[in-house]
Amino acid sequence: MEKKEDYILECEGISKAFGGTQALSNVQLHVRRGEVHALLGENGAGKSTLMKTIIGLYKADAGSITFEGKPYSVKGPVEAIAAGISMIHQELNPEPFLSIAESIFLKRENTVGGVLLNKKEQNRRAAEILNKFDFPYGPKTLMQELTLAQVQMIEIIKAVSCDAHLIIMDEPTSSLDSEETEHLFRTIRELKDKGVAIIYISHRMDEIFEICDRVSVFRDGTFVNSCNLGEVTKDELISMMVGRNVANVFPKTDCEIGETVFKVENLTGNGFENISFEVHKGEILGISGLVGSGRSETMRAIFGLDKIKSGSMYLDGKKITNKSPRAAIKKGICMVNEDRKEYGLCLFRSIRENISLPNLPARQRGLLINQKREKKECGEVAKMLTVKAASIEHDGFSLSGGNQQKVVIAKWFMANPKVLILDEPTRGVDVGAKAEIHSLMCEFAAKGMAVIMISSELPEVMGMSDRILIYHEGKLNGEVLREEIVSGVMGQEKILAKEFGGK
Repeated sequence: MEKKEDYILECEGISKAFGGTQALSNVQLHVRRGEVHALLGENGAGKSTLMKTIIGLYKADAGSITFEGKPYSVKGPVEAIAAGISMIHQELNPEPFLSIAESIFLKRENTVGGVLLNKKEQNRRAAEILNKFDFPYGPKTLMQELTLAQVQMIEIIKAVSCDAHLIIMDEPTSSLDSEETEHLFRTIRELKDKGVAIIYISHRMDEIFEICDRVSVFRDGTFVNSCNLGEVTKDELISMMVGRNVANVFPKTDCEIGETVFKVENLTGNGFENISFEVHKGEILGISGLVGSGRSETMRAIFGLDKIKSGSMYLDGKKITNKSPRAAIKKGICMVNEDRKEYGLCLFRSIRENISLPNLPARQRGLLINQKREKKECGEVAKMLTVKAASIEHDGFSLSGGNQQKVVIAKWFMANPKVLILDEPTRGVDVGAKAEIHSLMCEFAAKGMAVIMISSELPEVMGMSDRILIYHEGKLNGEVLREEIVSGVMGQEKILAKEFGGK
């Protein structure tokens, strides 16, 4: 029986509603000092709502919080940091024109006499922290010059630099490659040794079992169970999360693979060089590699977002060029970008508007939109992809991350492309939604689409691909067939070795 003083954080009977939606209902969470406590649940289960309540972004309608043995109540993140709690948020919102140092010390700047900003000292302190994390840029670099993964690392560095006694990490590895993730895990272990508690939210089960000590599961805004990770299996956790059995995390079905739909020869651009590959009807082509290896850069250039320096592209045997995404879409090449907030959604537009946006020409009567047809078809595709919303007239901002991703996929599904590029299609998506998206990928392939999938999760690439192309430093460093994975000839370790440049 655990004693009350064993806990650094105790949340009891927390409830929170937004209008008619009950986000949290009488939930509890107990976290020990010096442990990594996993918080699991599908998108919309209430995990992030509880965390935002803890740091003062939301005020609970009922319940109490105790921190380090004392009643705890704060009016915002600044007060939470002062009390000893910091948080790394899932959704990144960097200030692009701040320097790295200014971003790290935002709202806790180094000052002289509490009035004048001491930039020299602030840059010096930031440089020390960045060196500790082997970060490749200096403190004066602007945030807008960083990649998504590097922005994620700055958020982690910022949280650790607060000397907090409890750090909340909401999907901290969602934009990190395997090397950066291992660096984060080393930092977490060091923090544990110092007695710092970590609340770790992630949809990546392998990470949960590798780094966490205990787990609490939420479902539909309610508390389900807490247990030691050594006493529960992955399947049991998934069952707790979704309220049902998910028999296969990677429901890959074999589709008839037909002729070549799309081919590139010696494609060169910013971040990649001499890339040649082809993808066939009914095929899911997996793209593997470390973040920054040229995977996303290649696909952005194919889609017309970035310039191609040299090389050729062929669609259905005919040479093509895509000078813009509009040109690519018109030819039948569509892309789900890895950053849904920045590139995938108009957050303050409705679900219907987001789905129909690239599909309006097909639903026009002269200069007017056939609104009845638009509403009917958008509703059907949203239902097919199980987008959880009371109405397709709700805006994208009101949706959970997983449902936002489904809306992005829905708009391209409605476009019925010949080639569908999916860049991190399940990033920040819960286990149940992940399985649904994987099933949809197989459905797309079965309809004859050529699907190209980029993922930083090797189990996902291996589980869903008919072939895998491996990137290393802007070049292709190998090809793996599904038969080699199924037979065990090519395992995760061998593919990872190729990502790091091995043969």
